[in-house]
Amino acid sequence: KQWYQRRVRGRPFEKERLDSELKLIGEFGLRNKREVWRVKYTLAKIRKAARELLTLEDKDPRRLFEGNAILRRLVRIGVLDENRMKLDYVLGLKTEDFLERRLQTQVFKLGLAKSIHHARVLIRQKHIRVRKQVVNIPSFIVRLDAQKHIDIAINSAYGSGREGRVKRKRMRAGAGGAGDNDEDED
Repeated sequence: KQWYQRRVRGRPFEKERLDSELKLIGEFGLRNKREVWRVKYTLAKIRKAARELLTLEDKDPRRLFEGNAILRRLVRIGVLDENRMKLDYVLGLKTEDFLERRLQTQVFKLGLAKSIHHARVLIRQKHIRVRKQVVNIPSFIVRLDAQKHIDIAINSAYGSGREGRVKRKRMRAGAGGAGDNDEDED
């Protein structure tokens, strides 16, 4: 947050920036501008490291080692294509590339949710798992190898778990008439 405030201190009401941030929030179903700023900050750090490495000689051991580490990490999370593994392409990355890799966006794109906002709700209510792990963080960055393993959680009411609270209540009301009212309804 501080990084971003320092950066825009001179122009707090720049219309193009405000509009583009609002557009990203709507398109990717983000909660607030802080989520946009966090991704922009991550991108800025990666681009700064790439710029610094590009100033070094091509055969410099530091450039080779750190450059390959950055490129491998970006390819693994799916932001950079494998055929574009050069530091020059890192400078061309956009905020949208990182927002595409969020779990919220992936759940919506896979068709598990009706909208991007529904995807966020499903994730927060622990209905989504990545591999065998239930994930309830919408900003979870999905790696390329884990993308195929996004699914409904096993114990979720959407999956094969027990029915939801309302359905259980209706079934009880239909079956027993005046049934047990002292039972916990969670």
